[in-house]
Amino acid sequence: MKTVLFLCTGNYYRSRFAEELFNAFPPENWRAISRGVAVDLGAGNIGPIARSTAQALRERGIAFDRDKARHPLQVSVADLDAADHIVALKLAEHMPLIRARFAAWAEAAPPDRIEYWRIHDIDFAPPETALPQIEAHVRDLIGRLR
Repeated sequence: MKTVLFLCTGNYYRSRFAEELFNAFPPENWRAISRGVAVDLGAGNIGPIARSTAQALRERGIAFDRDKARHPLQVSVADLDAADHIVALKLAEHMPLIRARFAAWAEAAPPDRIEYWRIHDIDFAPPETALPQIEAHVRDLIGRLR
C-alpha cells in the first residue's frame, strides 16, 4: 500500500479535508494521511477538526463525525520518509516551515520530493473558496496516481 501525505500548518482544516476526500475515492493501492508542519501554531483551533471541513465532507456525501475525529498530528521525519508522495497545501507557507523545522531532511530530499499547491488558509480565503480548490487538486492527484 502506498501513502500520500498531505501537509498543512496545523493539520486542522486543509490537509484534513484533502486526506478524507482522497480516502473516499482512493486509487488502487493508495491511502492518504495528513499531518501538520507546525501544529503548535494552531493554538486557536477548537476541537479535533475545523467545522467547515467536517461540513464540506458531509455535503459531498462522505460520512464524517467531527466528534469522533482524531486531533491534529505533528509531522515527523519518519512520516516524511515513509510517504510515497507528499503534498504541502501552500508553497509560500509550508516550504519555509519545512526548511526551518526539518532542515536536514529538506536539504537531503530531492527537489521534487514534495508537490506544493497554492491553497490559502482561512485567513486569506474562506472555506467556500479554498475547499473546492482542494477538491479539484485532490481529484487531479487521484487521476495522476491511477
